[in-house]
Amino acid sequence: MLLSLAGLAAGIALLTWSADIFVGGAAKLARRFGISPLVVGMFVIGFGTSLPEMTVSAFSALDGNPGIALGNAYGSNIANILLILGLTAALCPIAVAAAARRRDIPLLFSTTLLSGALIADGDVTRADAAIMLAFFAAICWRNAAGTGAGGGGDSGDAAPATAVTPLWRTALAVVAGLALVVASSQLLVLSAVSLARALGVNDLLIGLTVVAVGTSLPELASSIAAISRREHDLAIGNIVGSNFFNTLAVVGVAGAVRPIAGEGGAEVVGAVLRRDWPVMAAVTLLLLLFAQRFGRGEAKIGRWKGVVFLALYVAYTALLANEALEIPQGHG
Repeated sequence: MLLSLAGLAAGIALLTWSADIFVGGAAKLARRFGISPLVVGMFVIGFGTSLPEMTVSAFSALDGNPGIALGNAYGSNIANILLILGLTAALCPIAVAAAARRRDIPLLFSTTLLSGALIADGDVTRADAAIMLAFFAAICWRNAAGTGAGGGGDSGDAAPATAVTPLWRTALAVVAGLALVVASSQLLVLSAVSLARALGVNDLLIGLTVVAVGTSLPELASSIAAISRREHDLAIGNIVGSNFFNTLAVVGVAGAVRPIAGEGGAEVVGAVLRRDWPVMAAVTLLLLLFAQRFGRGEAKIGRWKGVVFLALYVAYTALLANEALEIPQGHG
């Protein structure tokens, strides 16, 4: 137990430190090349923090369990909005740039609808996967083609500090920071699971709490680090980019490796269509509404909106726990 406690403390400390390095390096890269912080948040931070989900889904598909990709991707999207963005906003209101509320978040909602249309027939074929990956490539190309336009960051300051920082050092901070964020998240999860088992907590509760939250720790740490640096665009871009990546690339790669089809595939997709996809679509729509500016007020996701997100996440987790607990009864 002492070893688990030490690992838990070390994981938290390392995660906090590495997330600050990662986000700081990403912000410097944005200013160094004149790229919108929102775009950097989506591509560098958002995609980078979703690499663990991509790895899990790819290996699951290779092992003959491609259906895990759907739960992994959609569950992560729900957690990103309700838990990560909710907790971040509850701690500090997040200003939403015009580019995010008028372009990127509406496009994310459209992508969510596209994913629902593609899986509505009960499977994910290689043709479906190709459409997802093509759409993902188009989004990447569009943002890469307009990296300097419409950033809308909150601070318009130039970057005198980055002008004297060697480019290799900034790039190294981003790469090393991301690697440490992922590694420290894994250390934290493993230590927490070990500690929970030592205290007699059952595996179901561990899975619904420690592991579920642990897979979102990179996004959480990066978002909080971004807000602490007043890099609001990086925080929003992190969530939007991660959800783009999960919906299109994670599911697309898994479906390309091994299609989700047949009786087993239909059962998996049917469960997702019944519960997880509607929840993902609803919370994405809620994010779109919460990000808008009504009247003369500032466009921001304030503390009360963050609390609403968190309350909905608690309700969703309770729904999952209730369904999981009913499974043995249905087979008894």
